[in-house]
Amino acid sequence: MRRSTILAAVITTMLAAPFAADAQQPAQRVQVGVLECRGGASVGFIVGSVTNLGCMLRVDGVPPDYYVAVIQKVGLDIGITENTALAWSVFAPVARLGPGDLAGTYAGADASAAVGLGLGGNVLVGGSNRSIALQPLSVQGEVGLSVAAGLESLELRPGR
Repeated sequence: MRRSTILAAVITTMLAAPFAADAQQPAQRVQVGVLECRGGASVGFIVGSVTNLGCMLRVDGVPPDYYVAVIQKVGLDIGITENTALAWSVFAPVARLGPGDLAGTYAGADASAAVGLGLGGNVLVGGSNRSIALQPLSVQGEVGLSVAAGLESLELRPGR
């Protein structure tokens, strides 16, 4: 009982930290595009998982900007998924991003479930000086049998 209370307090503190930092520095953000990611199979290891994805930033009138992504989850993560597709609205402090500008580490909360087809959502903040938000919620589609809830980190690197 005590361990679950401590775990809940740690998770609550970690989830609130990105938003508390944003409250101290009220940066204006504008939507610059949509980040779409697709990946293959993933296996949840009860306390976490790692998923590799190929991503592209779509901005009207600009060629796609490609990235390689690694998502790491910590928390409840049980199951197997065959395919994963995610899409986030990208908000930045500037109206236009250059090639590779999304590269960096993002963190936030995650929740998803699948029995056959499934859905999930997550909010991530990070990038250069934690100035880019992948929000408001990503729409995650997956095929498999799984349930996950916890903390998530996303590392984006320039891709092909």
